[in-house]
Order: sequence, then C-alpha cells, then structure tokens
Amino acid sequence: MRPPRHDQYEISGLKFFTRYRLTITPYPAVTMISITIPIYNEQGAIIPLFTKIREVMDCFGKEYEVIFVNDGSTDQSGEILEDLALHYPVAKVVHFRRNFGQTAAMMAGFDYASGEIIIPMDGDYQNDPEDIPRMLLKLDEGYDVCSGWRRDRQDNALQRNIPSMMANKLISAISGVRLHDFGCSLKAYRRDVIEGVRLYGEMHRFLPIYTKWHGARITELPVNHFARTTGHSKYGLERVLKVILDLMVVKFLDRHAQKPMYVFGACGLISLAGSLGFACWALALLIWMRKPLITTPLPLMAVFTFLMGVMSFLMGLLAEMITRTFYESQGKSIYLVKRTCNVIQQAPSQMSR
Repeated sequence: MRPPRHDQYEISGLKFFTRYRLTITPYPAVTMISITIPIYNEQGAIIPLFTKIREVMDCFGKEYEVIFVNDGSTDQSGEILEDLALHYPVAKVVHFRRNFGQTAAMMAGFDYASGEIIIPMDGDYQNDPEDIPRMLLKLDEGYDVCSGWRRDRQDNALQRNIPSMMANKLISAISGVRLHDFGCSLKAYRRDVIEGVRLYGEMHRFLPIYTKWHGARITELPVNHFARTTGHSKYGLERVLKVILDLMVVKFLDRHAQKPMYVFGACGLISLAGSLGFACWALALLIWMRKPLITTPLPLMAVFTFLMGVMSFLMGLLAEMITRTFYESQGKSIYLVKRTCNVIQQAPSQMSR
C-alpha cells in the first residue's frame, strides 16, 4: 500500500510536515427544510397547495415544516389554516393582526422558520412544489441561493409580463446580480446568508441582492408557473414605480450605507458650484451689460443653490452620525467573516456585551 503523502511547507526557516490533507465541507447535511408561504385571501388555493407540498416533500424524504403567514386575510383563509394546523403537525400558522404586505409576511416566515434551508413561495398555487427538490439538489452543488425563473410565465402579458421583464433587466443592470426573474417568490436560501437581513416596504424582490452582499453564491433554475385559478392578483402596473423607488434605496444601501457623506457631499458641491456660476453670471450682466440685479432671477438662484449646498453638507454630517450610531449601538460589524482557522480570540465587534 502506498504510504501517506507528506506535504512540506517552509515558513521563516521552519519546516512543517502535514501527514494528512484536510477536506473542508462547507455545509453540514441538511436536516430541516422550512417552506414559508404568505397568505392573503387565498382560501381556494390553500388546501390543494398544502396537499401537493406534503406529497412532494414526503417523497423527498427530508424533515420539513410549512409555515403559513396569514397576512390579515378577510375571507376564510384563517379558519382553513387553523384546521390544517390542527390535523397536520408540519403545518404552522402565524396570524397577523392586519394586512402588512408580502414583504412583512415573508420576513415573519423567515423569523419563525427553524430549518437550515428556507424556501418561500406564493400562496396562490402559481408556483409548483415539484420544483422544490430540484432547487435543493442545486444547493447541494455548493450554491447558497437558488432563484426560480418563470421562463414560461402564465400571466397577463401587458399588465404583468412585459413590465416585469423590463424591471428585471433594470435591476440586473444596476445591482450587478444577473437574474432573469427577481419577482419569482419561489427561491431556496441557506439560513446563514439571510440571517440578520431585515426587509422593509416591498423589498422582498431584492432579497438575492442582500444575500449577494453577504457573499452568497447565487444560481438560477427555470421553474414551472401555473395560471391563477382562484382569487385575483394583488399587483398592477403601479408597482413599476415602486420597484424603481425601491431600487434607488437598494443602490444607496449597497454603495453608500457606510459613507453617506459621499452622496450628500456630492450634491452639496454641485449646488455650491451652481451658486457660484449664477453669481458670476449675474455680476457679468451687471458689469458688462449694465443690467440691474433686480431685473434678473440669477441672484435669487445663487442664494437658493448656496443654501441647498449648505443643507446637503449638514445632512451628510447628520447621516454620518446616524450611521456610526447604527453600527456601534447595536454592536454591528462593517464586515462579515465566512470562516477562520486557528483563531481563538473573538473579534471585539462580535463579542456579546
């Protein structure tokens, strides 16, 4: 039998011999899968969806739980969910006092999930539970996030498909995360890449971008998409404007969350430059054309832009103070550590207070 190989390293004149090579397994075997489903007036889809999930997951052979978040439904959804939880231990229900929106419901599902992998999906049965095992197998290849891509989307082309296509291209171009379908709720996340992420407003569609900030490896998988058979869509064309505004927030948080003075300071410099330009223009008209200052709005524009510049600088300073308070008061770190080797002492920012 061939003897074990000895790999030799020399550091500062000292020789170290390693008898064995180390194999690093990045993730342990998954023992629990959490499927989270926001529900808002979906009484006709709950039972068929849950039945299909049970059929698929029981065949897959992994321990799982299905967390329904009742987002203030006004139909019989709450009663149906209570009955499911009574008869099936894998069904868990969280009731909101009122309707808070899909992002809040998704965030609640993450908070109450106990699995190593969390899979959100819609409650209208337009996502196919049979795609879940395929996503899990994709994560086994070493990915942290598997995003669903509704390649053959069964929605209204004018109201849903075309605006969604344009929005996806815009988000990909600005964020640098290349996905075809940010709006597909069916995704699979490893818990460690979404822990600590807090979503607000309607930011759930940008969750892959947040995970990318945490160093996640992201892949995409074409998934089935069914036409809606019950209820009605809660979204319209008005969400296009919301996506654009939310994207501006995400871009700001990505580039300038730790240095807001760069944004406000740049606006201040532009305003002060404009103020100087208006003032020089007004003086030129006064000196060379003998035009009284009272006959032109240029002096007023110079004063207005000067005040805007000063206010921008003050807002930048205030934002810098808020940023430092945000990180230091909560003990948050400005960096994320993936793993360490032979490190015993804990970083000060990671120590409990």
